[in-house]
Amino acid sequence: MPEPKNYDAIIVGGGHNGLVCAFYLAKAGLKTCVLERSGIVGGAAITEEFHPGFSNSVASYTISLLQPKIMADMDLPAHGLEIILRKIDNYLPLENGYMLAGRNGLTASEIARHSKRDAENFPRYEAALERIVDCIRQLLLVTPPNAGGGIADLLALLKSAKILNKLPLDAQRDMLAFFTRSASEILDQYFENETVKALFGFDAIVGHFASPEEPGSAYVLLHHVFGETNNIKGAWGHAIGGMGAITQSMAKACKQSGVEIFTDMPVSKICGQNTKLKQVHTDNAVFTAPIVAASVHPKILYENLLKDQNLPAGFRKSINAYKSHSGTFRMNVALDRLPQFTNAPDNPDYLGAGIIIAPSLSYMHEAWASARTNGWSEHPIVEMLIPSFVDDTLAPKGKHVASLFCQQFSYALPDGKTWPYQRQIAADHIIATVEKHAPGFAKSILGMQVLSPWDLEQKLALVGGDIFHGRMSLDQLFSARPVLGNGAYRSPVKGIYMCGSGTHPGGGVTGAPGHNAAKVILKDKGIWPF
Repeated sequence: MPEPKNYDAIIVGGGHNGLVCAFYLAKAGLKTCVLERSGIVGGAAITEEFHPGFSNSVASYTISLLQPKIMADMDLPAHGLEIILRKIDNYLPLENGYMLAGRNGLTASEIARHSKRDAENFPRYEAALERIVDCIRQLLLVTPPNAGGGIADLLALLKSAKILNKLPLDAQRDMLAFFTRSASEILDQYFENETVKALFGFDAIVGHFASPEEPGSAYVLLHHVFGETNNIKGAWGHAIGGMGAITQSMAKACKQSGVEIFTDMPVSKICGQNTKLKQVHTDNAVFTAPIVAASVHPKILYENLLKDQNLPAGFRKSINAYKSHSGTFRMNVALDRLPQFTNAPDNPDYLGAGIIIAPSLSYMHEAWASARTNGWSEHPIVEMLIPSFVDDTLAPKGKHVASLFCQQFSYALPDGKTWPYQRQIAADHIIATVEKHAPGFAKSILGMQVLSPWDLEQKLALVGGDIFHGRMSLDQLFSARPVLGNGAYRSPVKGIYMCGSGTHPGGGVTGAPGHNAAKVILKDKGIWPF
């Protein structure tokens, strides 16, 4: 074994949050390295060629939640990142028509086309949502108060409370409702039309293996609308070159700041509970540093990498109970032509939208209910994006790629079935679902990449196939993410930190966990943070 490689800080996992954390630590003067198990950094935000000449984002597939501060601090556009907005945000194909959503009054006019009453209520819903989301935005880059953490956490709590207390009482009541009630219950208060409710309710089940009728599902809706793209709040966009363009630009920013990045470097264990220097072991090298920050899933960190360390029994029990299951099935397909939907608007820009096959909340509920019984949905929820419609770098001229983000698909299948033998059956079922709305779609497919929940775990280390590194429910949010008492990015082992999506504010390509963890690390070292 070669001599140990010595650093001030080691980042375990080169996903987007790990890269963000590494960047801030290096900018503060710490000699920092990133250890990534695969041959490319990016974690779930990578672009791959999945069929000769056809490339696409592998897991994460669209951009909105990435924090503007992080983009500016890392100067990602200067490192090659280009983001373009969707001209139309969403398109829902229906049996007898369609529903669109977008900027410049499009959503309001579409709601009016389906229900005059709902159009009258929409401004009230939009105002309530925006007040809450504006408050959440202020909490994204705040370290959660840690239970039992002393005066520093008391001050953090007061800071958070000050943010919340700025809201009028009726807005605080709305926030309580969104945090505790089901998406169905919230949407029923404002709207009568099933399609209108589906338009907003879809966000409540993205990456959430649950019914929109489940209490707390309204928060997941909030989590998907706090973003902004190109300085437009709530807008969704496409990164030219796919989501890998984001993490590759981050890697360039890191290297420019002095970060050393090692790929094909899987970590086997982390040692040094009672020593200042921590040892990070890989197959053929040992790295040492007083600081180790892990962007991997909390279960991987504590049940694998730190399994030999003497962690508190109560903490291990809580990590063992940490829920991780998003019900996601992910596909990429290479197409010889654009799909043609039966019920579509005259404006072809809808093909650049999120194409959502989930016409009602009851459809979404049944998708979850049948998945609980049968392993996957009889009528699955599908969001299709065709990024090649706006990005000609992804496919040969005249050809296209489409991503299919699908819910609800259980990680554990019934009756002894396993995903390696069932994934293609499920994929064919998904394709048949799209075919009902776009005849000829199946025949246009030239090749595909199929990732069941099990495959997402194997390929991307997403435990349980969970795209968020843990369920986004009230018992696993803010100070309780991943465990109450360790919600401020510090592990029970001094010098070891968490900087991944298993910490506040959770999943999605936000960069916030990496940013916040770096801030805590630097404060602990007595360095005034950024």
